[in-house]
Amino acid sequence: MSATVTIDPAEAAHFGQMAADWWNPRGSSAMLHKLNPVRLRYIREQLDQRWGLDPKARTPLAGKRVLDVGCGAGLLSEPLARLGAAVTGLDAAPENVAVARVHAEGQGLAIEYRVGEIGELGSGRFDLIVAMEVIEHVADVEAFVAAIADALAPEGLVILSTPNRTALSRLAVITIAEGLNIVPQGTHDWAQFLRPEELAERLAAAGLVVNDTRGIGFFPGKGFALSDDLSLDYLVTAGR
Repeated sequence: MSATVTIDPAEAAHFGQMAADWWNPRGSSAMLHKLNPVRLRYIREQLDQRWGLDPKARTPLAGKRVLDVGCGAGLLSEPLARLGAAVTGLDAAPENVAVARVHAEGQGLAIEYRVGEIGELGSGRFDLIVAMEVIEHVADVEAFVAAIADALAPEGLVILSTPNRTALSRLAVITIAEGLNIVPQGTHDWAQFLRPEELAERLAAAGLVVNDTRGIGFFPGKGFALSDDLSLDYLVTAGR
């Protein structure tokens, strides 16, 4: 039986057009470069806490299998590999995967990059699944979350990030970021943003329980940072 289609071809084409610019910190993916340290801090914090890892260990994910869904050109896959994980990066755009493979090879990192649907990967394979700013771009949210749950190992964790559907996110992400071409126009559809309670409901329907929710805020003079305010963007950790 073929996997349920969660990839939106128009979204894949949009992000594929940005492939060559992914690793340029001042290019079309500049916002992702700024968000990446915040994401990594949160991921490390959650894994240290929930798996009892040594916060000082340089390769705490050694022996762990990690899936980066919507990996783009590998901005998050590469640091996760450096933490010792066996990383699989999955993306809908072949252009992104091609760039990711070349960049990882240049860094001496062995990362398995694949093009396609998460539902094609098989069940129970991954100890950690991350999907950063991805769920708001999929064609079928319920099927996407169900496929994540299926691919997750029994004691595994899922960490997601996504913009909240609020007046602030519309102003910041659509009006300002896209309006000023900080983010390429047409990247987001505000109507597809999920509120935290909506995402929690979809995770619960797939048999996953939210363990932690944290906001990502923007602070003048400081930039992006973890916050108790969920109104702009937020991260969620879930497991069984």
